[in-house]
Amino acid sequence: MSVFVAVDQIDKVFPLTGGGQYVALKGIDLQIKKGEFVSLIGHSGCGKSTLLNMIAGLDLPTEGIVTLEGQRITKPGPDRMVVFQNYSLLPWRTVRENIALAVNSVMKDLPAGERKGIVEQHIDMVGLRHAADKQPGQLSGGMKQRVAIARALALRPKLLLLDEPFGALDALTRGNLQEQLMKICEENEVTGVMVTHDVDEAVLLSDRIVMLTNGPESKIGQILEVDIPRPRKRMEVVEHPSYYSLRSEMIYFLNQQKRIKKIRARKTSVVARHGLEKVNLDIGFVPLTACAPLAVAKEKGFFTKHGLDEVNLVRETSWRGIVDGMVGGYLDAAQTPSGMPLWLTLGGHENKPLPTVSALTMTRNGNAITLCKRFYDQGIYTLADFKKMLLDSPAQQHRMAMVHPSSMHNLLLRYWLASGGIDPDRDVMLKTIPPAQMVVDLQAGTIDGFCVGEPWNIRAAMEGVGFTVATDLEIWPGHPGKVLSVREDWANAYPNTHIALVKALLEACQYCADPANALEVRQITAQREYVSTDISYIHLGDPNSAVCSLDQPMREYAHHLFYGDGVNRPSRTEHLWHMTQMARWGDTPFPRNWVEVLERVCRVNVFSTAARELGILDVKYTRGAIKLSDGTTFNPDDPIGYLQDLAIKRDISIAEVILDSRPRVAA
Repeated sequence: MSVFVAVDQIDKVFPLTGGGQYVALKGIDLQIKKGEFVSLIGHSGCGKSTLLNMIAGLDLPTEGIVTLEGQRITKPGPDRMVVFQNYSLLPWRTVRENIALAVNSVMKDLPAGERKGIVEQHIDMVGLRHAADKQPGQLSGGMKQRVAIARALALRPKLLLLDEPFGALDALTRGNLQEQLMKICEENEVTGVMVTHDVDEAVLLSDRIVMLTNGPESKIGQILEVDIPRPRKRMEVVEHPSYYSLRSEMIYFLNQQKRIKKIRARKTSVVARHGLEKVNLDIGFVPLTACAPLAVAKEKGFFTKHGLDEVNLVRETSWRGIVDGMVGGYLDAAQTPSGMPLWLTLGGHENKPLPTVSALTMTRNGNAITLCKRFYDQGIYTLADFKKMLLDSPAQQHRMAMVHPSSMHNLLLRYWLASGGIDPDRDVMLKTIPPAQMVVDLQAGTIDGFCVGEPWNIRAAMEGVGFTVATDLEIWPGHPGKVLSVREDWANAYPNTHIALVKALLEACQYCADPANALEVRQITAQREYVSTDISYIHLGDPNSAVCSLDQPMREYAHHLFYGDGVNRPSRTEHLWHMTQMARWGDTPFPRNWVEVLERVCRVNVFSTAARELGILDVKYTRGAIKLSDGTTFNPDDPIGYLQDLAIKRDISIAEVILDSRPRVAA
């Protein structure tokens, strides 16, 4: 279908009393097809109604244009009818008279009998025949809104615009009216745009849901396609497989916008002090045992010691939240999976490269692969057992979870499966869920296993839900786990702050690695502000066992490495391995200019400066060759040849990655 309504790069600026201006909307670009129903959703003040008013012609954009069937909208017209929340009925006129007033005004060229027929048709359309001669004061809120909808539709508009039409109604009335509106729109092929705060209403009514970011300068943050077939029934929609994922997507977006608003409200201008360009930092983390260095740096004063006086640790529930913070620029730095700096740099997020750098490996190891307890009960103890089970039940779909495409969890799980002859995209189904959701989903039976960092493997075993079938020490001992990531433009803008941050966290890593501090580190990490769990689930390492034990109780300790020979210095060889694996599975292309990419991402010089200033001169910096569980040794001299020799892989894309090197305003 061709474009029916086009919103073309519009800005809306309001002058402020006393001078200045408020930019309400910035760069809004939206196309709506004929017969499509689109909802606009976002927090109060994001410009939803302002955008609706510009489509209606009640207001004009400061920049850009809005068109209907190719004609520029410059004023209101009967081809665009608006239904407001407050009904806007004349109280001294009856239902029939309120509708007739609009029809007679707009359709005065039609014969009186035909106009009367249109009025009566629309009274029946909204089910108000019994109340046709009643005045608004005699009607319920839902009935008044039906009159407003009938009046709008009676004019046979090309476009129906609704501004929170059901917001003031009780739940039962709202539900009935929503179903009536759907039926009317489908039968009459009405094109609609609706402003709403109700996520369930948006899923029920819409073909697409347009989510707006916070103001000022609100933008379209995301557009969701609603793939639920029509006609829709309210009670049937909730049973559709897409319903809860769409609903969750909207709630996540709205919650993120709320959190961004709080962070921005708290943020002050850049504060320089102690010879540092910036001392007030927001650093993101996900509640895992591996966040211990951040928690210790905060609680033991290492940030303050190195001049970072105002550090706020921002607790995200998922790595997606970290990505949003890095991309949006409201996080200065973050604890991330080891592959995320490369993934962002190579355009893993929305195919838009965001140069990101890492100058510190904060942890190694600490991951494991857990399967549901029922597999253990069936005698499945190894990868070979798991593969045999898959071959014996080809019709059954088995679901495995990981936390993010760039994470070592994803890459280790895929490598482990592929080393056993299991294609991770064809023989099983992989899904991305937040770490804290793993055990719950395993218990509910929506996944069959997962690869995640601690404490979730330990917790699954201790609660009798799952068992550790393989630790990361069995796949790649000493692999990088979590790294410190900052945007490249941030690192360039605040070089001394970057070194100070690496120093504070490197010293915290030393503290975490000291066995004398183990109990205190566990206590700090378990606190509500960090992992928020019982200390019995927090383990920093068990030097006595490298392989999981299947004896009762089935408990497996994490093998976190926080500090030591070759632990903390970023390794270009390891980044290159990440690069090959992300290309292997089609997450990012393998860059033809991979040497340049590695030099941009892996900031060895920043680490070396930080270590020298701390007086750390006696540790070895390299860990030697990368040797994996299948007996292979990674060859960094020929990464493309290595990729081509892999038996199980996707079609590998090789492309030049254009990295923006222009200076930008730092976050």
